[in-house]
Amino acid sequence: MLLGAGSDADDVVQEAFVKGYRSLARYRGESSFRSWLLAIVANETRNLYRSRNRRDGLVLRAVAADPRSEVAEDAAVGAVLAAERRATLVEALRLLPVKDREVIVCRFFLDLSEDETGTMLGWPRGTVKSRTSRALAKLRGLLDREGALRG
Repeated sequence: MLLGAGSDADDVVQEAFVKGYRSLARYRGESSFRSWLLAIVANETRNLYRSRNRRDGLVLRAVAADPRSEVAEDAAVGAVLAAERRATLVEALRLLPVKDREVIVCRFFLDLSEDETGTMLGWPRGTVKSRTSRALAKLRGLLDREGALRG
């Protein structure tokens, strides 16, 4: 779901609210309003991710055109490393069981409180706390294993 917004998350959410407001007449009530709005946020995040990939490609092409440019090289290296870290995190998240992935996305990507996450997922607060802890441990394990395989 919401993977890759990073420091642009505020902009993504703002744009999603604007789009949601403009589309309010099309809300049919088939799901909760919150779910409908979160789907818009998820779509905006995917749009941002696609535009980042295009931008990173442009930076890399600029470096290829003028490899002596120090500024272009720094930007290209930073873009490649950031994209690689995002891709690694996304891949590790995709390997988690659905419930673990959901709790991590709610808590850390949507920045929901434990109570809000519980409401969203229909779990008691204690379940949110324990699942978050276990899911993070699994994610750390996957990321450590991925780092060991690359290194």
